[in-house]
Amino acid sequence: MVDVVSAAWLSERLGDVRVVDVRDGWEFDGIGHLPSAASIPFDEFRSAEGDVGMLPGRDVWRELLSNAGITADDDIVAYDDTHGVFAARFLVTALLYGHDPANLHLLDGDFSAWNRAYETTTDEPDLPEVTYEVRTPDETPLVDFETVEAALDDPEAVIVDTRDPSEFEDGHLPGAVNLDWRELVDDETRGLKPRAELESILEAAGVTPDRRVVLYCNTARRISHTYVVLSHLGYGRVEFYEGSLTEWDARDGAIVRE
Repeated sequence: MVDVVSAAWLSERLGDVRVVDVRDGWEFDGIGHLPSAASIPFDEFRSAEGDVGMLPGRDVWRELLSNAGITADDDIVAYDDTHGVFAARFLVTALLYGHDPANLHLLDGDFSAWNRAYETTTDEPDLPEVTYEVRTPDETPLVDFETVEAALDDPEAVIVDTRDPSEFEDGHLPGAVNLDWRELVDDETRGLKPRAELESILEAAGVTPDRRVVLYCNTARRISHTYVVLSHLGYGRVEFYEGSLTEWDARDGAIVRE
């Protein structure tokens, strides 16, 4: 499963993993980046004209990762400077295009965690010439409109809205619980809260490992972070509604307003 790794973990493995920086290109060039990191800005792998939801399309994904020197068998560590939410979206996209989840890692504490303890560089990385192979995953967490609609009546399912409380009050799926993705992040460290605290927050929301968990937000960015956290914690039944509220509204799905 996709996991979360520390800056110390990464520092010991820099030569063995492919590091991906999803910040804007000007940040990568001007502020600096991790040694050997490849730049794949967030906007380059999001597209309303690609596959389902905001997935960029297989050909676009293949080109992006090939240009970044990444193969389908590489271990990947992704980071951003926004608590990991954009980097998590990159990792989930990789998962959905068939990359082995055991080889996908989120840098805990984002760029800041690395920058506090280790050196950065503005040097251009020396990237190998490779061709990335997009695969069809053996299993996928993706679920469609009909699956989510049916899940509303499943007593074993918990529908999780990862947006902020004001958005939730403006309109949410029937029976959904609100778990703002930022509740799982420590603002000071910019990384995840301690495991015991995470488990307490999730249990209070009814999001427990024994239940079927169905995630949604607006455009599947914020649920990417929550998906990675739950995967890291060992949750086994986590479903990912890529269409999220964008599709749900377009298809006149039921909405509760408070």
